[in-house]
Amino acid sequence: MSMLRDFFTFIGKVSCFGVKALVGAFQPPLEWEFFLGQIEEIGWRSLPLILAAGFALGVVMSMHTRGTLVQFGAEAMIPTLQSAAFFNELGPLVTALLVAGRVGAAIGAGLTNMRVTEQIDAIESLSVDSFKMLVVTRIVACIFVLPLLTVFMDFASLAGGFFSEHATSHISLQLYMTSAFKTVEWANFIPPTLKTSVFGLIIGTVSGYFGYTTNEGSQGVQRAATNSVVLSSLLIIVVDVILVKVIFFFFPGQAI
Repeated sequence: MSMLRDFFTFIGKVSCFGVKALVGAFQPPLEWEFFLGQIEEIGWRSLPLILAAGFALGVVMSMHTRGTLVQFGAEAMIPTLQSAAFFNELGPLVTALLVAGRVGAAIGAGLTNMRVTEQIDAIESLSVDSFKMLVVTRIVACIFVLPLLTVFMDFASLAGGFFSEHATSHISLQLYMTSAFKTVEWANFIPPTLKTSVFGLIIGTVSGYFGYTTNEGSQGVQRAATNSVVLSSLLIIVVDVILVKVIFFFFPGQAI
């Protein structure tokens, strides 16, 4: 009973932390310089990882689906299945987990290190809102960047799929893209992509909470980084199940 109470207490603290950050995002002053810096750190520097992972997953998925569909004479459906799988689920989920691993650990460890070395205290001594400057900017940047990275992941996977298929069957780029987007509608692309903003909120809030509130020396830095990645990834998977159900409710055509 005590563990359950502690768990819900922790969830309540993290939720209040996230709500406070969202409210602070709409209150002046707006820390544009720090926000743009976080866009570069979270988005631009994560892009090579996203592109490489998307391309590799596209190649692997194309090879696996080909091995199965050829048995039924349905290899022409490979581009269609590739786009449907990545646009609807794989792209958003894999992108969020990769960013949680790279960015979540960096935010958690970075903020904890600033707390331990009293950099946050120094910022506050200058009458600067450290929470708004260090936490809010990171959370908003995560919310903004995740959908963009998801788009890159989706199209990198299509590039990987085309590379694999062209090497095997010499399919043309035009035919591959025509087949890939034959059944894709905006309802198959926009809601799954926008849901990654929720994943960004989770990553920024959880990692920001552990980093900003932890003050346990060098061990605290390691613990904050680990907890940020583990809890962010777990929450992303759980919330994804809920969001998939919500999307299917409002866009029943996606439930294929």
